[in-house]
Amino acid sequence: MERSTIVAVLGGGRGTRLFPLTKFRSKPAVPLGGKYRLIDIPLSNCINSGLREIYVLTQFNAGSLTRHISRTYKFDGFTKGFVDVLAAEQTLKHSDWFQGTADAVRKNLYRFLGGGHEDILILAADHLYRMDFTEMLRTHVQQGADITLSLIPVVPQDASRFGLMRLDDNHRVVGFVEKPKNPHLLDGFSVTRGGNEVFLASMGIYVFRLGVLEEMLEGGTEVDFGKEVIPKAIGGHKVVAHTFDGYWEDIGTIEAFHRANLALAHLEPQFRLYSQGNPMFTRARFLPGTVIDGCRIQQSMIADGCIMLGKSIINSIIGIRAKVGLGTVIEDSYIMGADFYELREPAGPQIDEGMPRIGIGNNCVIKSAIIDKNARIGDNCRIENVKGIEEDEGSYYVIKDGIVVVEKNAVIPSGTII
Repeated sequence: MERSTIVAVLGGGRGTRLFPLTKFRSKPAVPLGGKYRLIDIPLSNCINSGLREIYVLTQFNAGSLTRHISRTYKFDGFTKGFVDVLAAEQTLKHSDWFQGTADAVRKNLYRFLGGGHEDILILAADHLYRMDFTEMLRTHVQQGADITLSLIPVVPQDASRFGLMRLDDNHRVVGFVEKPKNPHLLDGFSVTRGGNEVFLASMGIYVFRLGVLEEMLEGGTEVDFGKEVIPKAIGGHKVVAHTFDGYWEDIGTIEAFHRANLALAHLEPQFRLYSQGNPMFTRARFLPGTVIDGCRIQQSMIADGCIMLGKSIINSIIGIRAKVGLGTVIEDSYIMGADFYELREPAGPQIDEGMPRIGIGNNCVIKSAIIDKNARIGDNCRIENVKGIEEDEGSYYVIKDGIVVVEKNAVIPSGTII
């Protein structure tokens, strides 16, 4: 099954829900858990499942994503495998941008066909989960399906955030509605499991028979899988469901992204980045161990190459090469770190007079925030949404869902209060 399946990871959207983390990078390239990127999750799941012929479809701010993939995912010469980035391009047949998930696949169909593959696994790049795709492929083959959708039960209050499906007794999908906002559209979609009412939500993971995918997309105008392709397929093709019972989180919003990252630092997290048999892969960096001097650290995760001189770090994630100054307090925050060290020697980058160095200065307070890479935060700054604002935007930061997000490369003068 693995050898007959090719993979397409969809990562071409603007990622507006994660702005400003997507101001300078594509959504799949957003840092995760201190040292990973979002794209590492689906790619690691593919590799651990024996799937090694993978395309990543992208179009917005693709530079850092392409660089990360080229430096990280290299197979040896005796392995039939690759991870290739397919950016939107003009051709004689198509001259516009990807218009949606289905349109992105349509414009690359010619790359997927003719390679001897029978099926294509289509994935998103903004979910946190660990999944053995061979189990889903087994369901697909055993059911003789044209299309297989992976589903997870969700509580009623979350139902409107997902594509919902209705099944018959043989797990065949007989109804599908994408992110229903009208409560009447939910009628007939709820089921009872374990004595509780739940809805069966699509995880955005699809297996298509390649011939069926070609038939449905070639020459068509559908641009989105959830809104158009899947509902249309139910009437004329065999669409079945594969139930996933592990941890899965959509981290495509600032609030969900912030919550999921901080949860990684718990002593007994629902999702572990480390698994002996199924590791999460990322770029191997040759960084020194972290230096900690007088800083109290509680329920936090500290990545490689950091210098921790602060007063306390509580329930937080500290990314690679991060520097935290004397007396600084960090709580419930994700500090993404830096892309490089700022050296004091003449060979290091030249710093303007009075500009803070990369990292967090002395005697700062940072709470419920996300500090993107290479941010320069001066001394005596308070970044904790002191006014309790839900939504706001400044020259170098955004507040979403009450969380302050300082953008990449921002310079915050000493004494600033947000």
